[in-house]
Amino acid sequence: MATQATYLGMPLDLNDLDVENVAYFKHCAAHDFHLQKCGICGLLRYPPTTACPWCASPRSDWVKVEGKGEVHSYSEVHHAIQPAFKAHTPYLILLVDLDTQKGHPTEHESLRVVGNLTTPDGKLAPPDMVRRVGIGTRVRMVFSDVAPGLAIPQWTIDEGAAQPAKPWRYPQE
Repeated sequence: MATQATYLGMPLDLNDLDVENVAYFKHCAAHDFHLQKCGICGLLRYPPTTACPWCASPRSDWVKVEGKGEVHSYSEVHHAIQPAFKAHTPYLILLVDLDTQKGHPTEHESLRVVGNLTTPDGKLAPPDMVRRVGIGTRVRMVFSDVAPGLAIPQWTIDEGAAQPAKPWRYPQE
């Protein structure tokens, strides 16, 4: 049975045939961050998939991972295409380098996880919070509950971590 919900007016549909994503979002619904760990090479992977991107093995186990890292890049949305998001502009979509497995399998790689910038309670961040975030900002994962059994992993500023004095941001007009 498919899981259906809406997030800020946007329909979400998680089909039971999508086994890897069903398992991933089951952990998120419990507010636990888990990733697949390859049963052959031992590397973690994201997004969930049927085979390891490094060794192509289909064997994997789900392991708990700490949802902390730093902003690798971001997109600041000022013109929301989804009508329900318009009231929340500007908002940030973050690409976060996880602390876990950073520098593996090569020194320039890391697990990168996408999510919106939110307040600690999982609501899209207000403009004053958006202006504080840039490349290098330390963040931690939070979850936005959207339906029974479904939560979306998001990011909020990790107030307990040392932050860069002035994170790099794209120049503003």
